[in-house]
Amino acid sequence: MSNPSNPEPISIGVDVGGTKIASGVLRGDELLDAHVIPTPETGWETVLDAIAGEVRRLQDRHPDARLIGVGIPGPLNTDRTRVKFAPNIYGFTDVPLVDGLRDRLAQRVVLENDAKAAALAEAHLGAARGTESSIYVTVSTGIGAGIVLNGRIWRGRHGIAGEIGHITALPGGPVSGAGLDGALEAVASGTAIARDASFALNRDVSTAEAFQLAQQGHPAARRVVAQAIRHIGIALADLQKTIDPEVFVLGGGVASVGDFFFHGVQAAADEYAQGFASVTIRRAQLGTNAGVIGAALAARHG
Repeated sequence: MSNPSNPEPISIGVDVGGTKIASGVLRGDELLDAHVIPTPETGWETVLDAIAGEVRRLQDRHPDARLIGVGIPGPLNTDRTRVKFAPNIYGFTDVPLVDGLRDRLAQRVVLENDAKAAALAEAHLGAARGTESSIYVTVSTGIGAGIVLNGRIWRGRHGIAGEIGHITALPGGPVSGAGLDGALEAVASGTAIARDASFALNRDVSTAEAFQLAQQGHPAARRVVAQAIRHIGIALADLQKTIDPEVFVLGGGVASVGDFFFHGVQAAADEYAQGFASVTIRRAQLGTNAGVIGAALAARHG
């Protein structure tokens, strides 16, 4: 039972993705009133309208929830008021999200990159709880990451620390949504796996089917999936040698396929970090709620 003289912190988290907007209320460590709606596909103004509508709905039910955090898949400007671009959301380029939501809600909003929000959630309440340093990596439609040092997000000088989906994994390779050739998410994301498997099998193949076929021993599917997994493992090994975190936490839709993915990533990471350090990889614990929880935590941390 909460102490009225020392009430549990309460905040709203909104996690905006390419296909859905998830939201909820975090009271203490408990997520309440989680809800999902489709992401509008008619431009950023309608996306902000949808976010504001979800916040109003939650505040009608939880009037004491006045802290609001929003997670977005893409790099932000230095003071975290604008979204530079979100490649997987239609029309989301140079969006004044904080001002736009302030105009709609007349309330303060904290903006956070979605992977950084999930990293905060896993560090405080999930797989990295109790560690001093962790890197959360999400492998889904795209690839993102968040670095947590001593309980806080490490942003770097320009606020882009953790944008590993945009590091160059294969110079001259496929062009990513950000316009970079051979970026990690262009060769190893769920989108890339589905694209390459479809080409190799000469028909439409989903990411889930590509993994299923790979695990059944289909030669082309197995090669496509193995290449993507290897790219991810090498990226983790490079991060281990650069930042040397206590633990990596892997999440996202692709990571949810299970042992086949994790064992492959661990093997590649171990191979490329050999002689430098061991690479500890844990599975994300908070699942699809990580983004909402992290956005709500970001609202509290300011």
